[in-house]
Amino acid sequence: MHVTIKPDIYWVGAIDWNVRSFHGYQTKYGTTYNSYVVEDEKVALVDTVKKGFEDQLFSRLEHAGIDSLDYLVVNHIEMDHAGSVRSVLEKFPEVQLVTNERAKKGLEDAYGIEKEVMIVDTGDELSLGEKTLTFVRTPMVHWPDSMVTYAVEDKVLLPNDAFGLHYASNKRFDDEFSEEEMGRIFYEAAKYYANIVLVYSKHVQRVLNKVEELGLEFDVIAPSHGIIWRDKIPEIIQRYKAWSSGEAEDKIVIIYDSMWKHTEEAAYQVAKGIDEKKTDYRIYNLKKSDWTEVMTEVMLSKGVIVGSPTLNGEIYPTVAGFLTYMKGLEPFDKSAAAFGSYGWSGEAVGKIVNIFDELDFDTIGKAKWVFKADEDGLSDLKNLGREMAEKIKTQ
Repeated sequence: MHVTIKPDIYWVGAIDWNVRSFHGYQTKYGTTYNSYVVEDEKVALVDTVKKGFEDQLFSRLEHAGIDSLDYLVVNHIEMDHAGSVRSVLEKFPEVQLVTNERAKKGLEDAYGIEKEVMIVDTGDELSLGEKTLTFVRTPMVHWPDSMVTYAVEDKVLLPNDAFGLHYASNKRFDDEFSEEEMGRIFYEAAKYYANIVLVYSKHVQRVLNKVEELGLEFDVIAPSHGIIWRDKIPEIIQRYKAWSSGEAEDKIVIIYDSMWKHTEEAAYQVAKGIDEKKTDYRIYNLKKSDWTEVMTEVMLSKGVIVGSPTLNGEIYPTVAGFLTYMKGLEPFDKSAAAFGSYGWSGEAVGKIVNIFDELDFDTIGKAKWVFKADEDGLSDLKNLGREMAEKIKTQ
């Protein structure tokens, strides 16, 4: 069934209950591909759904009584949103495509769609009758073609990927969930930001400022993944402001892998030092952990401590892989430390610190030792934990 958001504005998207990996992002709660219809004298569909889910879209359009479309607004050409554009064009051949110049090229390159397009830019308006849509370009939040659609009279913001999360549910609105469920939803929103949007934080801040500058007031935020915000809008906006500015909690994340448990034993020794300072922390073995959750904790923590043995003169593969993943997302304003066991060379720790330097982390210390740490080594590791706990409390 379709869902009414405001009079004559409907959710007509698709629910993907069973997806568990979204281009490497672990989606244990599934996701939704949200599509919206604004109905007036003219009818506009804003975004489509992932290819393979168009039957859900068409069924909900039919349930809403929509048998024709005048406009198809494409906020973003990525496959989970524009994958069904061709199917919509086939079903509604007279529909007018509406998007920006960069997205027009993307539709041609990704889908071979060369239909005439109405090009819009920030501030442009599209009248549907009594309802008006206006647009804000949001390049690099999170692709160059991204933009936001705003239903002016109804104060509904359709921001595509911004403010989204991967969460499948039969409930559509934030105020339909319990307090416990909302705790999980806010964490999934943080996970979404950390693993998709974090690298574009400067652009996010510019867009947030632009929305305020344009005076766009909204009482509904309807993103392209997950739930629709109408009750907790101040909370999700505040979180976006915090995440995009690098605000983090007074806690530390310890990330490691180990060959013969020497580096693992060291990780728990570091934790003992943190415990002495009564500071919050989490420990992740990368062989057993979901990298997307680890990355979420990196974003939410002021301190990052990474441990790796040396293998063939390099960082241990799982640790190196995660650090490459983390580096691509460009977390910032972190205090960091590195540790690791080795047999005869010991390059891993230094190479981890080099990655910290590339990210402009504040490296407060490092520790390495041959095979199993002796009493002095254990003391150094515990002290590393203490120093990190003290450091983040002064940030």
